[in-house]
Amino acid sequence: MARVGVLALQGDFPKHEDRLRALGCEVMQVRMPEDLNGLEALVWPGGESTTMTRVMSDELRVALTEFCVHHPVWGTCAGMIMLAHTDPDPRVRTLGLADVHVNRNGWGRQVHSFEGELSVVPELESPTQATGIFIRAPRITRIGKHIRVLATIRGEPVAVSQDRMLLTTFHPELTGDDRFHRLLLSWILEPQRSRISSTGDRT
Repeated sequence: MARVGVLALQGDFPKHEDRLRALGCEVMQVRMPEDLNGLEALVWPGGESTTMTRVMSDELRVALTEFCVHHPVWGTCAGMIMLAHTDPDPRVRTLGLADVHVNRNGWGRQVHSFEGELSVVPELESPTQATGIFIRAPRITRIGKHIRVLATIRGEPVAVSQDRMLLTTFHPELTGDDRFHRLLLSWILEPQRSRISSTGDRT
């Protein structure tokens, strides 16, 4: 059973918890640095990036940075903002771990929230159409050369990955579609597969 943390400082973290438990995960809420101990992956949910910046202690920021460098992590909406880079704003202090630049609220304010069909890469395809729910969503303005685009809408990237870091501008946890949650969980096994392969090569 995968042991996955959900950052529970603020935002829509209960929905992510429900999706992960439905997939058989042991889910832990993360509010303090010690809550990261023993976790195999982390979900950084949506909410308010300004509020997240304000309530996050320096100790938790350091611990999150260290964890996200070495484990699978997924940021949705405001969580994506906090893991990426954004226009200078004294109210928001991101970790800047992903080589992705975003425009906060780039898809519009609350009244401009919308739902739309996504185009996804082959490994994320399923019999059901992928749908994105965009709520005061950030808009990707630039991506680095090591970033992979996983989903687009109207030709624009809305889900990307960097190594085992997943970033989505929309909210998959608000739909019945768990393909992005399953993608995150699949990355937990990657280091194990690498070790098995290496052991096999030696024998």
